[in-house]
Amino acid sequence: MSRESEADPSGEDTLPGVLPGTLPEALRAELVAFRRDLHMHPELGNQEFRTTAAIKARLEKAGLQPRVLGIGTGLICDIGTVDAGADGVPVLAMRADIDALPIPDTKTECAYRSTVPDRAHACGHDVHTTVVLGAGLVLAELHRQGRLPRPVRLIFQPAEEVLPGGAADAIECGALDGVGRIIAVHCDPRVDAGLIGLREGAITSACDRLEISLDGPGGHTARPHLTTDLVTAVARVVTDVPALVGRRVDTRAGLAVTWGRIESGHAPNVIPQHAELSGTVRCLDIEAWRQAPDIVVAAIDEVANLHRAKSEINYVRGVPPVVNDADVAALLRDAMVVRRGEAGVESTEQSLGGEDFSWYLERVPGAMARLGVRPPGERTVRDLHQGDFDADESAITVGVELFTAAALLDARTRVS
Repeated sequence: MSRESEADPSGEDTLPGVLPGTLPEALRAELVAFRRDLHMHPELGNQEFRTTAAIKARLEKAGLQPRVLGIGTGLICDIGTVDAGADGVPVLAMRADIDALPIPDTKTECAYRSTVPDRAHACGHDVHTTVVLGAGLVLAELHRQGRLPRPVRLIFQPAEEVLPGGAADAIECGALDGVGRIIAVHCDPRVDAGLIGLREGAITSACDRLEISLDGPGGHTARPHLTTDLVTAVARVVTDVPALVGRRVDTRAGLAVTWGRIESGHAPNVIPQHAELSGTVRCLDIEAWRQAPDIVVAAIDEVANLHRAKSEINYVRGVPPVVNDADVAALLRDAMVVRRGEAGVESTEQSLGGEDFSWYLERVPGAMARLGVRPPGERTVRDLHQGDFDADESAITVGVELFTAAALLDARTRVS
């Protein structure tokens, strides 16, 4: 299929199958500047007041009427009139997450690095936000021209990084009312800019949080037999629990416990009385995820009891896997082929990362694509959730044109 060309000013497509909705150069530059502004002013989940205000102001400038969510951050914006009643045709929604991470920005030669200490857009949410904003601005112009066949909803969701995720709050505030399908992208530094990664079925994994306290009578390191040797108990929990869990479910389920924090003790010759550790539980399979709390808690208790340590466990339920609907994944594939040709789409694997986009998919069919943000030819991979993460900004154009094509193709091919 041919690549996108400029649409005829008369409003008719110049070639059969070629869609309007490419990104004008002036808007392209504006969106890059908008993304850099967000990147310089990252805000944590449920604190995204400046970000929400910036998005709202730009949408209002375009003549749209965004609605801030009742929780105070995040917003919804309809392009066209969405009829949420029984007689309304369910619309396509586009979702972006707007929060940042509580880590420092470590990029040293970057004019738009974070200006907020210990805060960074190190997961690409600034790119996701800019993509949905840009798609909304392009589709709003098509709507004014009478060229948008069906309304579209933009969802700018807060607190994706805060388990169990801000998606539940957005849904509670009506984000899915009148919605029949939903799409999203997530930056992927392993995929070259200009491409998307796509798959049917599960594309992410379930993710829960685990917080553990271990206690026991401390003492002198010269007499560990008279104490609960708490440091050894913690070490055994760290090493033995993942091994036990991995043997209590089918290994194909990919149930994995990984630790991120351990704290215990203050002096080299004192066995402490208290220790804490925390980490994540990730799972590829949704059925195994439903069993995970019982399996993991039992394994922790067994190991702690073996070392005479008292355990207190806080198992925080997170998010299920994102499971891409086959038809909506096909919509994204077709949209990318229209814009970039067959070579623009590559297959991707299921990752162990968690994403609260999954909560939307519990209600309506949808799909998430991986948006390539690696500069072509770049050998160094700046991974997600690292302070030096950055994105090739040409990915913004790719994302905008992907979403505009998806909206137009969805309207052409789906009756209800």
